[in-house]
Amino acid sequence: MVIKSLVTGGAGFVGSNLALALEKLGHQVVVTDNFQSADMKNLEGFQGEVVSWDVSLPHSFSQKFDIVFHQAAITDPRYPNDEETYSKNVEGFKRMIELADRDGAKLVYASTAGLYGNGSVPMKESQEKQILTVYGRSKLKMDEIAESLFSKRHIVGLRYFNVFGPREAHKGRPASMIYHLYHQMKLGKRPRIFNWGEQIRDFIYVKDIVTANLRAVEAVSGVYNVATGVGTSFNELVKVLNEVMKTQLEPEYFPMPYDAKTYQSNTQGDTHWAEEKMGFKAQWELKKAIQDYLKWLQENE
Repeated sequence: MVIKSLVTGGAGFVGSNLALALEKLGHQVVVTDNFQSADMKNLEGFQGEVVSWDVSLPHSFSQKFDIVFHQAAITDPRYPNDEETYSKNVEGFKRMIELADRDGAKLVYASTAGLYGNGSVPMKESQEKQILTVYGRSKLKMDEIAESLFSKRHIVGLRYFNVFGPREAHKGRPASMIYHLYHQMKLGKRPRIFNWGEQIRDFIYVKDIVTANLRAVEAVSGVYNVATGVGTSFNELVKVLNEVMKTQLEPEYFPMPYDAKTYQSNTQGDTHWAEEKMGFKAQWELKKAIQDYLKWLQENE
């Protein structure tokens, strides 16, 4: 039997990688996107149906789905309209629940590590949340709604840490540090990082994110970190990029431009729950992931 899957935000970064992977696995895939920030180029080679739709608004599908992968959201934590960020993200999630209920479908959705703020590391799913942005508040509300449904349906939230990889260029400023630093260094420029490069990130390759979504389909309902469990400083990241690119460019430090109250200085995920309850463990070590990504960029840009 052919599995019918819906991917919202399917022309975006994670969504496009997921939609293409599902199609390769033999799923019948429908992609939706509002195309405000996404790029149809991300879906090059995709054979399924593409629907233009803002998921926070009503829409009726004639077909039924077995799995809903909900990736659509306003994801920029510095998006200028706080009310729109919160309402569209939460209302969109509620519509996904209604759709999944209609079809008896499994629901897998994107949450965020931004909920942990500047809390203790490694960050555990159960620890107290520190909400720094309206984006984070919208995702926390989604997780709370999901939690109220765990005993009634299959619903899995994935708290993505710092994702990088193919098909993120359309994001512009919010694209990954790895994307931006690579393009600076490619031009022979010194990589610019905040003073003094000791901030920590749990960088996870988008191919691991796709795997986590697939694992979530068979997992126990819950909300899980999707991380490598490894924290890498900005200084260390520059060293890895220099190794991969065979360059010797020293960092150029500049003052933090963001309010410290809304900036996460360190992210590093505890991965025990994901390993135990989803059977997910990130497979891409940072250097190998960067090598793979830069090869893709060189072939596709």
